[in-house]
Amino acid sequence: MPSNQNDTKFIIRKSRKISGTIPVKGAKNHALKVLAAAVLTDKDVKITNVPQIEDIQRKIELLELIGVKVKKEKDTLVLNAKNIKTTVLEPEKSSTIRTSIILAAALLSRFGKVSFYHPGGCILGKRPVDIFLLGFEKLGAKLSYKNKFIQVTAPRGRLVGGEFFFRRISVTATEALIIAAVLAKGKTILKNAALEPEIVALAKFLNGCGAKIRGAGTPTIQIEGVKKINGGLTRIIPDRIETATFVILGALHRAKLRISNCNPDHVEPLLERLIAAGANFRIGKNYIECLPYKGLEGTNVITHEYPGFATDIQPPFTVLMTQAKGQSLIHDPIFEGRLFFTDNLVQMGANIIMCDPHRIVVQGPTQLVGKKLASPDIRAGIALVLAGSIAHGETEIDNIYQIDRGYEKIDERLRKIGVNIIRI
Repeated sequence: MPSNQNDTKFIIRKSRKISGTIPVKGAKNHALKVLAAAVLTDKDVKITNVPQIEDIQRKIELLELIGVKVKKEKDTLVLNAKNIKTTVLEPEKSSTIRTSIILAAALLSRFGKVSFYHPGGCILGKRPVDIFLLGFEKLGAKLSYKNKFIQVTAPRGRLVGGEFFFRRISVTATEALIIAAVLAKGKTILKNAALEPEIVALAKFLNGCGAKIRGAGTPTIQIEGVKKINGGLTRIIPDRIETATFVILGALHRAKLRISNCNPDHVEPLLERLIAAGANFRIGKNYIECLPYKGLEGTNVITHEYPGFATDIQPPFTVLMTQAKGQSLIHDPIFEGRLFFTDNLVQMGANIIMCDPHRIVVQGPTQLVGKKLASPDIRAGIALVLAGSIAHGETEIDNIYQIDRGYEKIDERLRKIGVNIIRI
């Protein structure tokens, strides 16, 4: 990954033939949480199948700043948090990544205190942290604000078990409170919890280290606090959003494309919609093979928390619907502004009407043409890459750091299957 991407961009031209096999990397949203959870123990934690992306590198830098030793070898990391030197998260680093709040939860759980700025990430990532702070308070923490820092402390140095109902389903908040409760005194019950596979995988890892977590993957999770946990080994699960992205790429080109090293069960809502619309697939235990098909009919989707249609899949899916026959209604109620990227598709020639900030109508098929664009966030950015691969002329995408945050060496990997893309 380039060290400085301020002036780096993708140039994409219409790709004539997409084919071959593209393996899926480890899940960003699993790896980031395990990296933070490694702070709960003073023993070695070994993590394999870690994606080599910008968000992971930023998280490693943040961990090293507080004293975590990190050894890297290809897609394997070994972390040791024995000699933590501070529980204050450095503002500049922590403000660049949303999941710094997970690291804050781990420090609070182990040391009984933490100080941090409002965590950052992409534009869509700048969401309120009130649900996290309310959860910490339910576990006995006290909050204070000093010099723009949020300071969270546990009386007598240890959180205590409690009950917390999530007024809105939140993956990151569910993970943060699981991590916070692992070393708390007594039992914690989390209600209306998120169900994502990454949460199940995180709980499995922590239980392997000695935690006592039951119910991960269901709406009610129970954590019996322990005094300490040991080190452990875990393998990052396949990235379901990357899997879906490649499935949509194959469908977009009506290509014979094999997506390997994936879990088809994790993208079942997408596959169901595409098959109903006319796409064709061969599905195995750990692969999905896109097959040629006659044509695609427009179809409606409403994004929803897992196991529903993921909001992160919506931008590439919207690109695909510009090539489907008829009308598609896309309703994405999860994040404010998620659909604003469609202005870029309209510039490229798409027929899209925005009904309100959460609903659009796509009329297809339309021929897209290349334009100079900027990536607004990770998922919209990769959607523009897909759009560029079918557009006439040349598409230039700036701000590709946002894409590199979530997709490892994406230009190199896409070129291997026939996408006409270069990084300059």
